[in-house]
Amino acid sequence: MERLSVDYGKKSKLEFSIYPAPQVSTAVVEPYNSILTTHTTLEHSDCAFMVDNEAIYDICRRNLDVDRPSYTNLNRLISQVVSSITASLRFDGALNVDLTEFQTNLVPYPRIHFPLATYSPVISAEKVGINYQPPTVVPGGDLAKVPRAVCMLSNTTAIAEAWARLDRKFDLMYAKRAFVHWYVGEGMEEGEFSEAREDLAALEKDYEEVGIDSVDGDGGDDADEY
Repeated sequence: MERLSVDYGKKSKLEFSIYPAPQVSTAVVEPYNSILTTHTTLEHSDCAFMVDNEAIYDICRRNLDVDRPSYTNLNRLISQVVSSITASLRFDGALNVDLTEFQTNLVPYPRIHFPLATYSPVISAEKVGINYQPPTVVPGGDLAKVPRAVCMLSNTTAIAEAWARLDRKFDLMYAKRAFVHWYVGEGMEEGEFSEAREDLAALEKDYEEVGIDSVDGDGGDDADEY
């Protein structure tokens, strides 16, 4: 990402970042990797769509009746959302947008660039019969073919809850310096962990302040009306 920023500084950079879930974890150090990656790429991406595996896991169990979701189930659901988000980049249409418009419409401040992606309907393929000319779905996926689907993108302070969950997991491990020696042995410095954690704390604070500003702004509008 840093190299892209240097070589293509004026180009908009769209990022899809996957955040871990303990239910399908493959490495105990995933919270470390996520915090360090976010800190490193924060200044180099213009718009980042955050995918929380923990939330996707819950959707698979709650909405799609998958008892024990695997990475295959998660990836098929994620790919459906990615396909919907990028549809306007890949197909022609009067209302379609490009990367620059994503950034313009969804990013109020440079650091507040993590829009929330919402997809509907999420219906199990086992519960739906035949529909005429449905949207294309991921082959072999868990989602049903439906006549009409929508993917909504919104920049909301609710995304800060995902940061808070990730930061708590990081803090539990880092308080005991668990597995830090692995990273130090590869050439990193322990101070990089603290720096990354402080950056994420600042990001949480940024979202909190934006939320307060929004509430204050709404209150001011009401006062003017009356």
